[in-house]
Amino acid sequence: MARIHAYFHELKKMGASDLHLAADRPPMYRASGEIMPIPGKQAIDDDSLRSMLQELVGDAQWMRFEREHDLDFATALEGVARFRGNYFEQQNGVGAVFRMIPDEIIPLDKLGVPQVVHDLANLESGLVLVTGPTGSGKSTTLAGIIDLINRSVSRHIVTIEDPVEFVHQNKRSVLSHREVGSDSGSFAAALRAAVRQDADVILVGEMRDLETISLAVEAATMGVLVFGTLHTNSAAKTIDRIIDTFPTDQQDQARSSLADSLSGVVSQILARRNGGGRVGVHEILIRTSGLAGAIREGNIAMVNSIIGAGRGHGMQTMDGALMELVRNNTITGHEAYLKASDKKAFKQWA
Repeated sequence: MARIHAYFHELKKMGASDLHLAADRPPMYRASGEIMPIPGKQAIDDDSLRSMLQELVGDAQWMRFEREHDLDFATALEGVARFRGNYFEQQNGVGAVFRMIPDEIIPLDKLGVPQVVHDLANLESGLVLVTGPTGSGKSTTLAGIIDLINRSVSRHIVTIEDPVEFVHQNKRSVLSHREVGSDSGSFAAALRAAVRQDADVILVGEMRDLETISLAVEAATMGVLVFGTLHTNSAAKTIDRIIDTFPTDQQDQARSSLADSLSGVVSQILARRNGGGRVGVHEILIRTSGLAGAIREGNIAMVNSIIGAGRGHGMQTMDGALMELVRNNTITGHEAYLKASDKKAFKQWA
């Protein structure tokens, strides 16, 4: 057994989400958003930490880390969980971060997401984006949506990730998990191939470049249901980010394609829950004829107005969702103030 497995057991026992290791520093863990030292653990010197980390990966992966000074991968410890790992070099030596991925996929109804997020699993085609900062639960939400599709209908679902995080077992659907780096050379190459693999649903773990974004939009216009992620914190900024990825002379065509394909945006953050733990907060934009027109005309300022007018369709702004959580005593007013975009509405709790 790799020595680092003992830390994985500690992580699960403490109900933590992340393990942070760095040369010459005590091991740390993150729980409910806070990073703290693991009790009773001493600092690990660089040589010892390198030896521990090398035990966990294959020779080819370790050689890649030594060459590139950065490595993303996934690993599993039976009876504990899967983990997404990242190795990196830093000022004092080697470092690593491990994110715990639950063994069992959490159903959407247990995640507490709004009903309209469940409805996204019923779409036949289109582009659905789940956005938010690192560690906001995007992968968990998407896994819940894919699980709902898998349990409900018979489709071919292709997931493209770096690394593969949640592993779905075939239920009513057939799933193909593809890991960038080992199963495909890039997100774009895997996405291009997925269209030829009779995919009904494609999950793109990260839309990080022009080619991947362009192919995702194209696949959605061709009748595939495409789910993707971006590191944006609102629906309007998500649309801007996609359009701005394209060269200036291609942006008009990009707006037209996105107007035809965008079915929904779920922007997600985590807030501290009263009594401990964290709760997901969601801004939700759903496709309407008004949205398509605003995208085509480049009138992204209209997006918040569309969300405000779409409450009957399940739409909500992030600030509106925060205010509702305050009214329900789920989070404090001060926590809402810290997370809000428009601080004026929450200034009484500053």
